[in-house]
Amino acid sequence: MTKYKKSDLVEHLAGKYDLSKRQVEDILEGLLEYITGLLKKGDELTLTGFGTFLAKARKGRMGINPKNPTEKIQIPASIVPRFKAGKGLKDALK
Repeated sequence: MTKYKKSDLVEHLAGKYDLSKRQVEDILEGLLEYITGLLKKGDELTLTGFGTFLAKARKGRMGINPKNPTEKIQIPASIVPRFKAGKGLKDALK
């Protein structure tokens, strides 16, 4: 399995759509800022066929201290990002 980075995506899109890398980076940054802003407000973004980005509330819970496994610690409630794959993405991976 090969791991790709944001720079690989930028290079691919710049070549495919005959854009400069700077233009693609700006578009990608704008997209990520937009998605992050929606999730911060508690909204969702659905890209039909690809999936849905959303934020979910995670309840507080008891956990184990990794530095001292005999000690229990309280893990506070938090908001976490989630991604639900859409049918088109799931079918493409079959």
